[in-house]
Parts: sequence; C-alpha cells; structure tokens
Amino acid sequence: MTDNAAESSADPGVVAFAFGDPEPVMSRRDLLEYLECWSNGRWYETPISTAALARTLRVGSHHESAIRVKVNLLRRTFEPTRMLSRDALGALALDYLVFGNAYPELRRAVTGRAHHVERPLAKYVRRGLEPGELFQVHGFVGFAGQLAQEHKFEKGSVHQLMEADVHQDIYGLPEYISALQSAFLNESATIFRRRYYDNGSHAGFILLATDATLDQPSQEKIKTALKDSKGVGNFRNMFVHMPNGKPESLKLIPISEVAAKDEFLGVKNTSRDDVLAAHRVPPQILGIVPANAGGFGDIGKATDVFFRNEIEPLQTKFEGINDWLGEEVVRWRPWEPMSSPARAPGAAA
Repeated sequence: MTDNAAESSADPGVVAFAFGDPEPVMSRRDLLEYLECWSNGRWYETPISTAALARTLRVGSHHESAIRVKVNLLRRTFEPTRMLSRDALGALALDYLVFGNAYPELRRAVTGRAHHVERPLAKYVRRGLEPGELFQVHGFVGFAGQLAQEHKFEKGSVHQLMEADVHQDIYGLPEYISALQSAFLNESATIFRRRYYDNGSHAGFILLATDATLDQPSQEKIKTALKDSKGVGNFRNMFVHMPNGKPESLKLIPISEVAAKDEFLGVKNTSRDDVLAAHRVPPQILGIVPANAGGFGDIGKATDVFFRNEIEPLQTKFEGINDWLGEEVVRWRPWEPMSSPARAPGAAA
C-alpha cells in the first residue's frame, strides 16, 4: 500500500479539477422582483436609482440615439399651444423615455389662472405617501438661490405619466431595462479596444533568431533597423541577408494575435442588435451602415411603420395631459407618409 502511494505521488497522471463558484438560479438582478418602493416616512423611493438610469443614457451611441430619434419625431409632429411649448414637450418626452416617468406641472399666474405647463426634472421627483402628493427631493433651487433638499408641490399641480410596471404601481420603469446588459457589454467592448490600442500591443511582435551564424554585428544592425522603423519611419519594410541561414533561422511572431481574437465586431454588432430590439428602432433610421449589399430596405417605408407602431402610441400617452387639464394642451400634426408618391423626389408640387 505504501508502494502504491509512492507510485501515485511520483506519477500523478491526469489531474482534473473544476473551478468557478456555483451560479445561482436567481441572479442579483432578479432581486428587483421582490423589492418594494420603500418609504422614508414622507415619500417613496424609486425601484431603480434614477441617477443610474440617467447615466445609462450615454452608455452607448445606439441606446441614446434610439431615444433621441423618438423625441425628435414627437417634437416634429407637435403643435405648440399657449400652455405647452415644443421645448417643454421634448423635455417631458425625454424624461418619459429615460425614466419611464414624466411629471408635467401646471404653473398658475398670480391671479390663479392656468398659465403654462412646465417640466420638473423626473430624476428628482418622488411620490408622497398621500395620494396626489409629490416632492422634488434634490436639485430644486429655492427663492434665495440656494439648493433645497426638499420641495413639496401643491396638490393637483403635477400629473404623473408613467410606463406601467408589473411589480408595482407607484413608479413607471423604462422599457429598455432588459437590454441594459447588452448596452453595458457594448460599452465594455469599446473600452477594452481603446485600452488595447492605447497600450500599443497591437503593433508588437517577437523577432526570433535561432541561427548560430548570426553574429553580434549583424544582430546590432537588425536592432538598429527595428528601432528606426518607429516614429516617422514606421511601416517600412526591412531587408535581412543571412548567408548560410536556414529557412527557420528568423521568425516574426506577432504577440497581438491572441489578444485580437476577442470577436470585437461580433460583440459590438450582437449587443447593438439587442439594444435596437428593445427600442424597436429600425437601424437605417439611426444611420447604421448595412453589412451586406442588400441594405436595410426602403428607409421611407421603415420610418412610416416605425412612426405608426411606436410614435403614435407615445402621442396617445402624452394626450393624457389633456384629460388631466380638461383642455387641449397637446395636439399633433398628421403624419405625412415618407413613402407616399407626393413625398417622392421629383414629384410635382
């Protein structure tokens, strides 16, 4: 038995082991399904940090561009009224698409007459414990010009537009939450590639010389030639003559090949498609260059379908301001189809 143990220690053979912690069936993300909007005694906090959602707006060009194109189409078809300006409507639309909530506020004149509709920053607005009670908890500038930590709106002066959530009915949540991991992956791939190039390893290689006939003066000549290939003289060819050398005497081994096989384009394109699927925006509207010769199809028809399926439902959501105020504050111009013959190039006026 001792001999067998000695043989085992002398010749361990194949060793196999597992690494990595067990993955839970429920990830940390799933904990959100069991969190309520906790109250601090005066107002409810949002289920997801509004500061975090605000930062994710610029997590990637496709994510922000998909939101901005919806805001631009709403602004384009909006008809300003006495109560609501185009800028205020655009700001409300941006809040609604980023946070899933928008809070139009009715401002009154000194006489008490309804004057106009303003946009408090949805990032800082919180629902109070009492029905109709709303607070602006940070970023509000008081009359003295100092930053106030809390401002209570007059009851009934603020209306909440919210994207419904299946877990709670206090705050809305944006519809792109499921694509945030893909947006973060897209950002991480871009940051990795930037660091890869800034590090300079993409231009590195190993020059392996194994021939004994390569004397010291010849080695110095090669070193000098390699040093001179940097800077102004980069990307130049180099001639090396080795009398009596063998075919394998000099090898050029790129050290960046392994690091370059990170499927950068595959990660970028796949994560981009996930983000666009969450926003349901056709790629040609965002100016994405097609990878194939066939392209993405007619941009006019794609825009018409996108407007009917996505922008018109958004318009009906903002028409809720009319129901709240009892008058037509939000109205829209009819959409002129871009694929109609009247909009075709060269059509008669």
